[in-house]
Amino acid sequence: MTSEAEKQVEKKNREILKLSQEKAKLAAQLAAQRAKSSINGFRKEVKKSVSTAIVAAFSFLIALVWKDLITLYVNRISSSSPVQGQLFSTLIITIICVVGILITTKVLSIKEN
Repeated sequence: MTSEAEKQVEKKNREILKLSQEKAKLAAQLAAQRAKSSINGFRKEVKKSVSTAIVAAFSFLIALVWKDLITLYVNRISSSSPVQGQLFSTLIITIICVVGILITTKVLSIKEN
């Protein structure tokens, strides 16, 4: 009888060992999945930041080109008084930029919702 009881205890110990090994394996898999998820989230944020920076750079370039064009035309129109021309040019560029900011804010807020 002792031999039979010892066999059952040994069998239960093997089952416990097997279950604890399986538990450790599942915990490692879960940690790996969490790490992959975290890395994917980080990659998405980096791509989003780089994309935003590139769009901002292109937007700045476009704004500079428009500024030069508007300044050229304003200088031609108001060649008699360069100070008035610069003031007029600044006002036009400011109005265009404010309208652009308002439109962009409106469009982006709709997309987020």
